[in-house]
Amino acid sequence: MAKNIVIFGEVLWDIFPDNDRKLGGAPFNVAWHLKAFGANPLLISRIGTDDLGAAIQTKMQAWQMTLAGLQIDKIHPTGTVQVTLEKGQPQYEITADCAYDFIDSQQFPILEDKFWLYHGSLALRNAVSQASFRVLQQRADQIFFDVNLRQPWWTLETIASALAASQYVKLNTEELPLLTPEFFSTNLAIDHLLNQNSLRHIILTAGEAGASLYTQGDRQQISPPKNTTVVDTVGAGDAFCSICLLGLMNDWPSVLTLERAQAFASAIVRIRGAVSEDPRFYQPFIQAWRL
Repeated sequence: MAKNIVIFGEVLWDIFPDNDRKLGGAPFNVAWHLKAFGANPLLISRIGTDDLGAAIQTKMQAWQMTLAGLQIDKIHPTGTVQVTLEKGQPQYEITADCAYDFIDSQQFPILEDKFWLYHGSLALRNAVSQASFRVLQQRADQIFFDVNLRQPWWTLETIASALAASQYVKLNTEELPLLTPEFFSTNLAIDHLLNQNSLRHIILTAGEAGASLYTQGDRQQISPPKNTTVVDTVGAGDAFCSICLLGLMNDWPSVLTLERAQAFASAIVRIRGAVSEDPRFYQPFIQAWRL
């Protein structure tokens, strides 16, 4: 895994109805998983000076994640999301004007000449973080865009701009028609995105129906294991993305990458929250994949 990877965006706390707190934020979740699997991602995010921010630093240090890209904001609070579950599906109430909305490019650590950039949508909702993201976007060698549409925190213009600069994108079957409302066919919508942008790969996830990988003129599809026990689906897409990145960094065949991503996402939905703080959770995958 010689490729350098920069993860940009939010780190926050998912707060469940019983006030149980779990680490979250799609970029943070991806960085956490990658670290567990032996990569060394640089997470660029921002936290407040509050207890929630201090707890994030403690958790990251315990997981041996670098804090070099973690900025401290003396004005804005650490991010939080109120999570409710409806039939196992998460609903999110995302706090506005959090520290991660004000990521400062002037505080970036020294970056390698070539790096892969992973990002989502939420941290692009504020002009300050969006401007800082553009600095990274212009320097990145390859960009993986994980579309995470959270109402009302996105605009079609912002998403279209991010798509145009990306080589890899992951989105789900609910997000695709929101971005391509003029197309009534999934295949036509996918073809449009591939032809209009610099995209090489589009990963389309469909929950219980599995996932598909689209490239120019080709589609590969996998299905999840049957009878998966679901505690909640918070972070399932982030888990899927982390393994897709792992596969790209290790040059795994595309179908094998999809199968492993699906297997790991299926394990994540069996626990509460988006990440596990127990290294033993990751060991069966590390051993099976010989990482």
